[in-house]
Amino acid sequence: MIHTIHEAAEAIKGRRVSPVDLVEQCFQAIDKWEKHVHAWVFIDREYALAEAKRLTAELAKNRYRGPLHGIPIGVKDIYDVFDWPTACGSKLWANSIARQDAAVVASLREAGVIFLGKTVTTQWASFDPPVTKNPWNLKHTPGGSSSGSAAAVATGMCLGALGSQTGGSITRPASFCGIAGCKPTYGLLPLDGIMPLAHSMDHPGPMAHDVMDLALLLRGIAGTHHSPKNYVEKAAIASSRPRFGRLRQLFEERAAESSREMMDEIMHRFAEDGAEIAEVALPATFSDIIQRHRTVMAVEAAQYHEARFRRHPEDYGPCITQLLEEGLACPAPEYARTKEHQNELITAMWSVFVNGLVLVCPATTGPAPLADTTGDPAFNSPWSYTGLPTISIQTGYYADGLPLAIQLVAGPNREDLLFSVAAWCEKRLAMPPLHPPEPG
Repeated sequence: MIHTIHEAAEAIKGRRVSPVDLVEQCFQAIDKWEKHVHAWVFIDREYALAEAKRLTAELAKNRYRGPLHGIPIGVKDIYDVFDWPTACGSKLWANSIARQDAAVVASLREAGVIFLGKTVTTQWASFDPPVTKNPWNLKHTPGGSSSGSAAAVATGMCLGALGSQTGGSITRPASFCGIAGCKPTYGLLPLDGIMPLAHSMDHPGPMAHDVMDLALLLRGIAGTHHSPKNYVEKAAIASSRPRFGRLRQLFEERAAESSREMMDEIMHRFAEDGAEIAEVALPATFSDIIQRHRTVMAVEAAQYHEARFRRHPEDYGPCITQLLEEGLACPAPEYARTKEHQNELITAMWSVFVNGLVLVCPATTGPAPLADTTGDPAFNSPWSYTGLPTISIQTGYYADGLPLAIQLVAGPNREDLLFSVAAWCEKRLAMPPLHPPEPG
């Protein structure tokens, strides 16, 4: 059984495993888990197997596209994939067929990725609880809005997945389901072909088992839109002596006791292993960030959905309905003031990241709550609001049998530093990929 992308890449390159083998392995996991977890909108087995055979034939002709050649992944159902529907959790859009790939999907297709199907998103990538269950405990939420992507990776139904984040929709489900997630710097990846929630805070990003897998996926996506990045090299080398800025304030006030204890123990371990740790005070305007983030999300979501929402209100759940109504009712001066606050805070945050400092805090306020919510995004939405890159990784700590994670935050466009430090943390934590208990 191969669990990670980097292990699979080495096995494929060495001709020990074929893309067909990997796809069939994922099918076996789907047959075991999907009836319990409900991570997928649909799975295109015929297409995936045909692609696996085609990519295996390419290898026989010595055409190797790189470390993503033949890697099976899931795609969150807000991304356009040519000839597949993009429903976004809508009943009325269930048969809305995409005419071309989203830009990031096209990049991964060129890199040799095999798309298994579409993973469940919360409706319109918002807050209404999904049908997907948390594989660690089916009574608990997998998080949102990248719910299916997180659950599918956690259970081995795919080796990686595309998620997206406007509030906490990569970090939170990755953390709740026991995997890793990366939200890149805002604007690093194109949004073409992705259903928007709030255009000034929408971030595409990868979800996978570990830091190296995140680096491979991000390089595969970003390399075609920017000059080649050294994410993979940084993840392989790891930092020599990282500098951490520990965040308290909001990140302790709203944290569950289990998250606070985890942070205390991990920071102690990191300090013993040679890391430099400092207490960091955030700009005073940071205190307004949760409500300001909500305002931007509500107004920009209403801008996109207004006409359709008025025509088809029955196609909107209660949480997204409340968000859109808030946006439609928000006075224009208030939105303008909020955008001023956002821009000022983005500038003020630059002064925090000096001499390679990386901020660290819990990835979530606590373990996954029950399935009637998608969880609190309070520890994630600040980084979506400011557009700063983040990586969340598992710690090996649990609360009530549910995994807990930490979140690392770097300065804008410092994904290279972020991957280096995340790799250092992962090495010190000595965490193999987590596996939820077998379904009953």
